[in-house]
Amino acid sequence: MLIVLSAGIAPGLAILSYFYLKDYYEHEPISVVFKTFLFGAILVFPIMFIQYVLTSEQIVTNHFVNAFLTTSFLEEFFKWFVLIYTIYQHVSFDEPYDGIVYGAAVSLGFATVENILYLLGNGVEYALGRAFLPVSSHALFGVIMGFYLGKGKFQKHKKKLMLSLAFLIPFFLHGVYDYILITQVKWIYWILPFMIFLWWFGLRKAKLARTLSDLHAASSSVNM
Repeated sequence: MLIVLSAGIAPGLAILSYFYLKDYYEHEPISVVFKTFLFGAILVFPIMFIQYVLTSEQIVTNHFVNAFLTTSFLEEFFKWFVLIYTIYQHVSFDEPYDGIVYGAAVSLGFATVENILYLLGNGVEYALGRAFLPVSSHALFGVIMGFYLGKGKFQKHKKKLMLSLAFLIPFFLHGVYDYILITQVKWIYWILPFMIFLWWFGLRKAKLARTLSDLHAASSSVNM
């Protein structure tokens, strides 16, 4: 049991630590990051229930709808909703890069509980594969979501567009990820290039968020 818990928690904690430590100006309060992580973890259970109902009642039978609605829409919408209503206006969210930290936190909270449950049911031998695929992908969806939230909060124009993109882009990418896994027999040949793209895209957004934070800090110092 301890081995399963350790294997389930370690990937999410490692990835979250990476993005957390990249916050050069002022690290976010651990308590707020942990609460965001916890919100993501709690989301697993109502989403699993909704997905179970949709599946058991055979409401969704199409692979496309299953990937984009049953999985991607539900998971990304609720993570986005949590960030909008608990973190977006929080006093600790005071620079664009903070969105990366909180986006990663809520997504990795979700991914960590989901990972533990999967390993409990299927065995710890799947831990490495899940670290590289579901846990990493959730983290990157969260990073991308957080980038657009941070950009939307601290720019003067197109705030609504940025908040919309914070949901729509992770939703689309998550849907593509699940559609590959559901429909492709040799999915490994499709998912590996997709994950390479996702890491490139997510890390690029994190780098852009740091640049925006640099500009925000410079602007704040001039206005003081």
